[in-house]
Amino acid sequence: MYELVVTLILISLGYFFGRRAERKHYKSIIAREKIMNSLPAMASRMPPQDGNYDQMLVSGSVVIANDYFKMFVAGLRNLFGGQMRSYETLLDRARREAVLRMKEKAKSLGAEMVFNVKYESSNISGQTKKKPPIIEVHAYGTALRKI
Repeated sequence: MYELVVTLILISLGYFFGRRAERKHYKSIIAREKIMNSLPAMASRMPPQDGNYDQMLVSGSVVIANDYFKMFVAGLRNLFGGQMRSYETLLDRARREAVLRMKEKAKSLGAEMVFNVKYESSNISGQTKKKPPIIEVHAYGTALRKI
């Protein structure tokens, strides 16, 4: 009985605080994306041929954890099947944050664009049932600055 009460408390705390933190993070991402929209980042492998550029490797990395409520819902979804939306939002926030950090680095170096953008992601929490999933997303690309 004690374990059930603790589990329900953790799930409800995870729901309220996790939802609040996720909303706050999304608001921050959207505001920063509007600012960084002027610096294009593209997956194209070929740089533009219209001038001389100085090339620099830029990267951005983020580590984000899921909350206990989403972990509980994902466990239920795993039993019955279906789309894992709780993990999709986790990955979406992580990718967008990593790209923003990469763009901020490129902008601080005076770059005009970033091309050949790639993502790497990894699960760094292990596969235990009691720990929430923690992922790292690393975005990197080549920043171009006119000479």
